[in-house]
Amino acid sequence: MSPPKKKTVMKSPRRAAKKSVVRRAKQDPVLQLDIQAVVKRLGVPTNKKLQAWAQAAYLVHHAAHGGRRKQTVMPVQVSLKLVGSAESRRLNLQWRDQDHATNVLSFPAGEQFEFESVPSLGDLAICVPVVAREAKQQGITQEAHWAHLIIHGVLHLLGYDHEKVRDAAVMEACEVALLEQLGFANPYVLSEAL
Repeated sequence: MSPPKKKTVMKSPRRAAKKSVVRRAKQDPVLQLDIQAVVKRLGVPTNKKLQAWAQAAYLVHHAAHGGRRKQTVMPVQVSLKLVGSAESRRLNLQWRDQDHATNVLSFPAGEQFEFESVPSLGDLAICVPVVAREAKQQGITQEAHWAHLIIHGVLHLLGYDHEKVRDAAVMEACEVALLEQLGFANPYVLSEAL
């Protein structure tokens, strides 16, 4: 009789968001964030912070889905475009059929090509004026809102979604755990209080 096979254990988002993952996100660059600003960067955190938050989301996802064995984290690239309200509205209408500016749009990469040295997870478009307005409305710092939206966007690129209640709970738990490790409050508690 052969021994029973070990089940692959998926860690909960809270367990995956360990301080070591957050610490590693600040040290070893495995996610390259290419930033293009087509508007003034008023209130936008430094590239270094944006990079660390994006990478932390990638590493937490990897930790939650990597199983028990330590696996090499594959380097990836994400493009981030900082846009104004008009561009955000145009993209939102074109891709989501919604005629208004929105805080973050995620465009997961399609097929990867062999000649790409670093595969792309996809593209993010974040609307600078919408982020500033929402942060003010929610009574939080712009930095806290930026951290949340970068993490939220990267998780979308990794396949997380919030269309169904169960999926939303998983995605939100991951965001909350990671933001907590980064020193930010739960954005969903703040939103519900308003």
